[in-house]
Amino acid sequence: MRCPFCANVEDKVIDSRSSKDGAVIRRRRECLDCGERFTTYEQVENLSLSVVKSDGRREAFDREKLVKGLRIACTKRPISAARIDELVRRIEDDLNRDFTKEIPAKVIGERVMDALRALDEVAYVRFASVYRKFRDKTEFISELDGLLREKM
Repeated sequence: MRCPFCANVEDKVIDSRSSKDGAVIRRRRECLDCGERFTTYEQVENLSLSVVKSDGRREAFDREKLVKGLRIACTKRPISAARIDELVRRIEDDLNRDFTKEIPAKVIGERVMDALRALDEVAYVRFASVYRKFRDKTEFISELDGLLREKM
């Protein structure tokens, strides 16, 4: 691992512990050249899934794109970054379990909306309005009516 302070590649691991339900290993390292300490995270690299877009294009699954979309939907909501990361990890684990090579983009969007509906209704409606491309207020109101009927 390259030291972020001096770029030396020689270091020693001081402490190792698992985090995020064993999916990630956190390592504390000390550079053998400058003596500075830094933290690294190690996780299993999943086989690359291709996302099949609605127009037939394919692109590599991008976890960060999913995180970014969720963070935007959850802006100014009482949802921590750790909770968003956990949600993404769960969705990603489900996708890797259910698909081996290609996954329709629609499946990803629907799973995100299901997770958000259970987590926070405002974040859900924000995400749904972009994902489903609401064109006017009647589509927005229709989605809200659906949420209200679910609660009854």
